[in-house]
This record gives sequence, C-alpha cells and structure tokens, in this order.
Amino acid sequence: MHPSFSGVIRQRESIKAKLAGIKNKIGVYSAKGGVGKTTVSVNLAVTLAKMGYSVGLLDADIDCPNVPMFMGIDERMDISHFPLKPLEKHGVKVASTAMIVDDAKKPIIWRGALIAKMLGDFFENTDWGNLDYLIIDLPPGTSDSPLSIMQLLDMRGFILVTTPARIAAVNSVRSGLMAKRLGKAVLGIVENMADENSGENAEYVSKALDSEILGRIGFDKKISTLEDKGLIPVLEDAEVFEEFESIAKRIS
Repeated sequence: MHPSFSGVIRQRESIKAKLAGIKNKIGVYSAKGGVGKTTVSVNLAVTLAKMGYSVGLLDADIDCPNVPMFMGIDERMDISHFPLKPLEKHGVKVASTAMIVDDAKKPIIWRGALIAKMLGDFFENTDWGNLDYLIIDLPPGTSDSPLSIMQLLDMRGFILVTTPARIAAVNSVRSGLMAKRLGKAVLGIVENMADENSGENAEYVSKALDSEILGRIGFDKKISTLEDKGLIPVLEDAEVFEEFESIAKRIS
C-alpha cells in the first residue's frame, strides 16, 4: 500500500472516532460558485435547529469563508488551546476560519496543504459534541477541500445546489458525479433563485444523477437583503421558513 494512501486511511479512522457523536454529516455542494450554497447551508442548519435537532455548521470554504457573516457572528473562536470550541448562534454550533483569523476581511492566501490541515483541525481537533446533524458548507470546485471531505468523512451524503442557469446545472452534475465516483450519496437537488419559469435545468440535474429535487427556493430580494444585515431569512420570514422546512423534512 502506498504510504500516502495508508495515511489517508489512518486519518479517516481517527476522524471517524472523533466525530462518532455526530449522527448525520451532510455536505452542501456545487462545483459552481455563486449558486447559494451558503444560503442553503445556513438556513437549512437553522431550520433543523428550530425543528428541535442538535445541529452544527462547518464552513469548509477555508480561504473564502462567509458563514459567520450570514449568521451574524462577529466573535472569534478561542484558539489558545485544543480542542477548538465552536460558537453557538441561533441554536447552531458554528466553526469557520473567519472566526479564527485576526481580520476576516483580509484575504486568506494559503496553499492546499495548509487548507487541508485547517480542515483536519475542524474534524479532529474541534469539540462538536453530540449532534443530530453537521451541515458542511463546501467551497466550489472538484479538488482540495471537497476532495478531502469526501475522502476523509463518513458522510450521509450531499445536497447539490443549482440555479435556473444552464451553467449551474452542468457544474452541479459534475459535482454529483464526483461524489458518486468517490462512493458518496447524492441526497437530492435544491434549486435556488427559482422563478415560475424555471425548473428545466433542475430536472436535467435530477435525471443525470438519478436523484430527487428536494425543493426550490424562490428568487426573492428580501433573502439577500436580510443576509446582508446578518439576519437569517428563515427566522425573519414565514414563507422562507416553510420552503426550508420542506427540504429539511425530506432529509430528516
């Protein structure tokens, strides 16, 4: 066995033991940026917490983290000793590099090895405790962080986020094929920014991956307006909550 492969196996077993108290690890993913993965991750996590589940939210976009801004978190995690302690907001335990670096507005310019190490710390050296769900907000692309997560974590599966745009659908299919090639389940598709004329490209993704459409999040400027203020749409708007509650029920 190649030394690097055996090292991945050892790390995978170590992480499995460290995260044994987490029942469901669900990634929110698309190879295409700008489709709303963080919107879906944050609102799904808060919705599950409102439904009575114990929930964690990991911002796995190590170099461009946005979850704390969406969650309205300005505080920093204590990194003076391990294990790291996630911060809790709206009933959700949250961890992100934006809560570790001194100035979250400055670019995080790290090579792949350092990104992989930070991910490892979030898995092996963070006290998540016992959770019903750990929602993982993945970065775009099909390498580095997504690859590490698929190789190292015992995942329940992935929710793919797409939009009515054809390019988003094509990249969502790439995302799903990557997950399946690595033996991971595609739990379903969420179409974000949907309107009354959309649906065709979400259906294309669904058929290409033989996976169901979990829900459609309507295109609504109030969602981005609330997010810009650090407010959670599902806590501020009953219709948005209903959309995410329907998705949450289909994966719970």
